[in-house]
Amino acid sequence: MLLEIHHLRQDYNAGVLDISTVNPDPIRQFEEWFKDALQAGEPEPNAMTLATATPDGKPSARIVLLKGLDPGGFVFYTNYDSRKGRELEANTHAALVFLWLTQQRQVRIEGVVEKVLPEASTEYFQSRPKNSQIGAWASPQSAVISDRTILEDKVVALEKEFAETEQLPRPEQWGGYLLKPSCIEFWQGRSSRLHDRVQYLHDGHGSWIIQRLAP
Repeated sequence: MLLEIHHLRQDYNAGVLDISTVNPDPIRQFEEWFKDALQAGEPEPNAMTLATATPDGKPSARIVLLKGLDPGGFVFYTNYDSRKGRELEANTHAALVFLWLTQQRQVRIEGVVEKVLPEASTEYFQSRPKNSQIGAWASPQSAVISDRTILEDKVVALEKEFAETEQLPRPEQWGGYLLKPSCIEFWQGRSSRLHDRVQYLHDGHGSWIIQRLAP
């Protein structure tokens, strides 16, 4: 074995999760936990794993940032021509995972995605720092490139082209997705691996079924 990792262990005792006291709305429950993560100084509390899959079930996952939350679900932005964008175009089912180590908490979310309105994508794109806007224009995300200088040269050219403006036009291939949840699970680490897990399942008629799961 290259690394001695089998003996790494940590007991979890930062909190409890009681099904009798959770918010009946999982979005509200998520908001409460997210505020806790902010107050606890969790680094990058909006970082989340996004899992997608091809139509034949081949999965892939990566870290992205949550950039919006409303009663309809969870919003993130990306290049529509990237690998995740292509996979979401072909298979709208996706999953998110948040991990907040400081509080020994995890949230799993499953659902389907849809693109946000172009106007919302443009508004968010133009609210980003100018260098981030330029980066989105410069990068053919997920495409094979021969050298980093391809990106650097493109950035230099874009900086010259848009030297007089702070708001670039939004690239057509860049925008947001809304993940509309059908299942949200809240996980609180507990001692001896007897973790608390509370799952919300959407009943398809506007209500949520709340269940406790075995760890």
